[in-house]
Amino acid sequence: MRMRFLVLTAIWGASFLFIKIGLEALAPAQLVLARLVTGALVVTAVMVIRGERWPRSPRLWAHMAVAATLLNTVPFMLIAYAEQRLPTVVASICNATTPLFTVAIAAFALPDERPTARRVLGLVVGFAGVFIVLGAWRAHGPDPRLAALVLAAAACYAAGGVYLRKATAGSGHSGVSLTAVQLALGAAQMAVVAPLTTSMPAAIPLHVILAIATLGMLGTGLAYVLQYELLRRAGATLTSTITYCLPLVSIALGVLVLGEQLTWNAPLGAAIVIAGALFARSAGGYRPLISQSIASLARAGRNRRAG
Repeated sequence: MRMRFLVLTAIWGASFLFIKIGLEALAPAQLVLARLVTGALVVTAVMVIRGERWPRSPRLWAHMAVAATLLNTVPFMLIAYAEQRLPTVVASICNATTPLFTVAIAAFALPDERPTARRVLGLVVGFAGVFIVLGAWRAHGPDPRLAALVLAAAACYAAGGVYLRKATAGSGHSGVSLTAVQLALGAAQMAVVAPLTTSMPAAIPLHVILAIATLGMLGTGLAYVLQYELLRRAGATLTSTITYCLPLVSIALGVLVLGEQLTWNAPLGAAIVIAGALFARSAGGYRPLISQSIASLARAGRNRRAG
């Protein structure tokens, strides 16, 4: 269980590095298409090996198409576009605001997650950390417009988690089969967008191919399966803490591999973002909605097999 936690943290934390490398030769839409196709193949293979089948409900497929848009195609595109010029250090920290957005969205979308003074204070503290990361008092800090794209991606993840919780409740399908549908639909969406907006590069270096393959197979395929297993074995509370560990991996790889500069305000701001998220989360027993959704799917799958 501990090994799964560490592996999942390392995989998702390294995703920002692989995105940066992939963008050396591919346009953002091409990178996202390759990522989703590869990830969908991996999760589908796991689904077939386990003897599970594709869901048949058209309504469920429609819900998963929305989930794919919110959790995959749009945020993946926003992050990839931003990382063309935004350091991975900043991108990973901005992405860590997902729990903050989840608290904010859930407070208005779910009846059992009403806003409280503690949650509001946690949100204020957390987003103040973003301004510290960006060094808002400096004239030549990271481009705030690019950082805003990553923040928008984090908001998409949060909205997708809330939507997934409501749309798939009681579906009776396992997290693996629904994830396979989600990634397949995301790949189909990008198969339409990428050819219309980009042209194929003349050549793709081997290290870029390896980075994209790793990003797709591990960061988008295996990671979902590991998350499902970790949720099934350890629960959503432990699994949700991965979100707060990702910047540690991303910052280390950005500095050591890419030679990015690390100024004092980045780790300080990251700590404040995480502290704000934890503070808001502790108000009323809140758990991140994406993990909560998949946990409910895991229970549904176990109940279905038991029956």
